[in-house]
Amino acid sequence: MSGRAPWWRGATVYQVYVRSFADSNGDGVGDFPGLISKLDYVAALGVDAIWLSPTHPSPNRDWGYDVSDYDIVNPEYGTEADFDRLLKEAHARGLRIMTDEVLAHTSDEHAWFVESLKGGEKADWYVWAPAREDGTPPNNWLSAFGGPAWSYHPARRASYHHKFLRQQPKLNWRADGARAAALAVLDSWLKRGVDGFRLDVANAFLHDTALRDNPAVPQSARDASYWSRAANMQLHRRDSNLEDNLQVLNEIRMRVERYPDRFVMGEFSEDPERCGAFASPSEGLHSGYSFPLLHADKLGPEFIRDHYRTLARFPAHWPSIAFSNHDVIRTVTRFGGEKAPPALARLLLALLVALRGTLLLYQGEELGLPEASLRRDQIRDPIGDLYYPLYRGRDGCRTPMPWDAAAPNLGFTTGSPWLPLAPEHRELAPSLQERDPQSTLSCARRLLAARRESDALRLGGIEFLDAPAPVLAFLRTCANDRVLCAFNMSADDVSFQSDLLRHAVPLPICTDESRIEGDVLAMNPYAAFFAHV
Repeated sequence: MSGRAPWWRGATVYQVYVRSFADSNGDGVGDFPGLISKLDYVAALGVDAIWLSPTHPSPNRDWGYDVSDYDIVNPEYGTEADFDRLLKEAHARGLRIMTDEVLAHTSDEHAWFVESLKGGEKADWYVWAPAREDGTPPNNWLSAFGGPAWSYHPARRASYHHKFLRQQPKLNWRADGARAAALAVLDSWLKRGVDGFRLDVANAFLHDTALRDNPAVPQSARDASYWSRAANMQLHRRDSNLEDNLQVLNEIRMRVERYPDRFVMGEFSEDPERCGAFASPSEGLHSGYSFPLLHADKLGPEFIRDHYRTLARFPAHWPSIAFSNHDVIRTVTRFGGEKAPPALARLLLALLVALRGTLLLYQGEELGLPEASLRRDQIRDPIGDLYYPLYRGRDGCRTPMPWDAAAPNLGFTTGSPWLPLAPEHRELAPSLQERDPQSTLSCARRLLAARRESDALRLGGIEFLDAPAPVLAFLRTCANDRVLCAFNMSADDVSFQSDLLRHAVPLPICTDESRIEGDVLAMNPYAAFFAHV
């Protein structure tokens, strides 16, 4: 293996939604001691790092993404000593810890915003503007969570901007004091020993100081998502996604690089080409991920090729690749529906492992968990409450991990879980899958171990081959290591012809069944094939 690349290049980062991972004290909420008890499980997956969902105190209007104090950990998750022990225990197992920092906005209960309400030295730490004479918002900006992106507050006789909930006021990174305070948050946790950060909405640090209206989405660009939320009817060119956002990303990266061997990546949910998402690791953040692969709802070779065609226009950029996270429908349900076969889950894991970039694997994907089905009275996500029943929100991918098929609450908690356990997850619990060498979990472990050991899969370039749909085929190449990767992205038997197959040596990580006959590869439904060529 090459020792020259930074650890994060080609790494696998396992996302832990702490609240739903493992509860140690029976209060129904996942916590740091619970996660510590599962570190051996995480290490056995073959991942390199753990990305923790926000760990700071929060009123939980948006379940941790509304931070009320950046300096300490959320007492729901444990003590400061618990967090320090998590760092120590993870590092002892060769696992790095990354925290999720939400620095584009805070909670309205954060001391900074409380002070901003009073005016004084923090008056400009948030984005304030006078309401119009009739009391309506200063401009047409719309919130991603519904309604105007402004709320009037009589304490200032003005309106404050919030890209999301009204309880999440936008931090003003153009104010020197606010910018310095936000960067100091990174310093404090780097000194504490964390190995890096995932930055929430990294496209939204800056706003247009003239507060000009957002333009409407052109008629020609109005697809199905246009109608799904009012905010999708605008191009978010003024409230976020500004070109000078890149300067902020660069400043953040340079701050992180004051500490050796650290990593910072960002989430770019809109207009990635404008806001620095595709910058090189020496210009913006080290890496970034955007949403095409998270929002696609049809499994086919073309959307993978399209994504990498876009990335190819930015050859110096190092991408992070995700099929799932805490905000989107679980992958196997999104692509396969409610009765998706286990073979599809294995295919999706194999495809993720084969792609070029740093991999982001959301908890439970290694088990092939489907989306949980919840009643409205069980929904705790504000978006689900707003748009029900057309959209049920994000709780279906946030239900607690099913650890033990025979235990109450599937081993997550001895108390009442904050979200219900999904009955459909019982048969996919690790207590059962670990006994089966052909299970999705066993497959995931083999795939991730193989990626770790292959320069081609971890660090190599990607070259797409001419293959008929529904086959996706490409080469991963690093020096003399060349791996052919082929995927049958359908429920039918298919074949794929290539001269490369004549001397191919199949790897033991192929999923389901494929057979080489001369220069033809015959593939079972949802089969994944890997070979040295």
